[in-house]
Amino acid sequence: MTLPSIANPDLDILFDNQPRWNLPDYRRRGFHNFHTTMRYAMSLRAPRALPLRKQIDWTIRERPGVARFLAMPHFSAFVVLRGERILYECYAPDFGPDRPHPIMSITKTTLNLMLGRCVADGLINLDERVGTYLPEIGTGYAEATVKAVADMNVANDFSEDYTNPNATWFAMEAAVGWRLPLAGHMEETTRSFVCGITGGDLANRTGYALYKSTNSDVLGWIIERASGRPLRDWLIEIVEAAGLEGCFHITCDREGVPLVDGGACLSARDLARYGLLFARKGEGIDGRRVGDAAFIEQTRYNPGLPMPKPRDWMRYSRQMTTDGTWLGHGGYAGQYMLANPDTGIVVVYFGVLENTGDPDPDPNFQGPLVKMMAKLAAEV
Repeated sequence: MTLPSIANPDLDILFDNQPRWNLPDYRRRGFHNFHTTMRYAMSLRAPRALPLRKQIDWTIRERPGVARFLAMPHFSAFVVLRGERILYECYAPDFGPDRPHPIMSITKTTLNLMLGRCVADGLINLDERVGTYLPEIGTGYAEATVKAVADMNVANDFSEDYTNPNATWFAMEAAVGWRLPLAGHMEETTRSFVCGITGGDLANRTGYALYKSTNSDVLGWIIERASGRPLRDWLIEIVEAAGLEGCFHITCDREGVPLVDGGACLSARDLARYGLLFARKGEGIDGRRVGDAAFIEQTRYNPGLPMPKPRDWMRYSRQMTTDGTWLGHGGYAGQYMLANPDTGIVVVYFGVLENTGDPDPDPNFQGPLVKMMAKLAAEV
């Protein structure tokens, strides 16, 4: 007798071309359990952790900007860290310091560390064509330079407009196990998907950064190809240098390729530990170094194009955002990590925006949030 089956409810498309975990009524539960929702994943853990000690500055909570964001219904976690000292932390009643949370596109910042090393070691030339490193890549990337890919400065046929149910991003979600493939469609992998992206004239003439998450997956593939090291090894090195205490969970495709465009889940404390790698310009625990200090400094001092309005006071640079002082990145539906190398302070915010349509970037949310975090990192 053949036993019947049903589509996995969390991953099946219900309406608005969204899987259940990402619908507004389910998104908070989906985010708080995302590390066990994705179809394929790997977990990495450091043998030695950076110990954190509390040195609470209660005036942080009293700042109007901070109080506003901690009172929002979507709030999950907030941590302010200087070195090994926790200056402030706060958690929603349904969350806590040991709970992993998806950091979504903040995952892209790992590529800044990897790429910096490859450039410093002479393995990658930023002005070289992508097709030189990846002869099998499609027309959407072959003629673009590595620098253009890293700076989100490529125009091709991939679309990441979450308000458009026909955006090609949703097909990418099926390739990485965030949703089920359409009936009758073969399940792709990350790399088969990016190879299928097409394009003609790849020059970006918008005047703004043209955000495409697949750029990050192409960049990760170039790093792996040029270095001869799997991305898994690069990520282990980063996890160990950061001295993460809990698990670094990251989505993979069915071939085991990590989703470096947005697949990581971390606790808020561990994301702050990770952020210290940028605050210290690549220096981790026990003298471990990752990335390249000069490359990290060039990331904030020689940035690329501005982000689209109203966030055009931020620029996109080598898989990070910056205003020339701090380095950071946001994540889908309400996450942000910001590191200030001048003060050594890292600020982390987790939230789960539940808007219908496109919850990120919400100009009324992310811009004020980043300004609050930047001011805190500069003044505390």
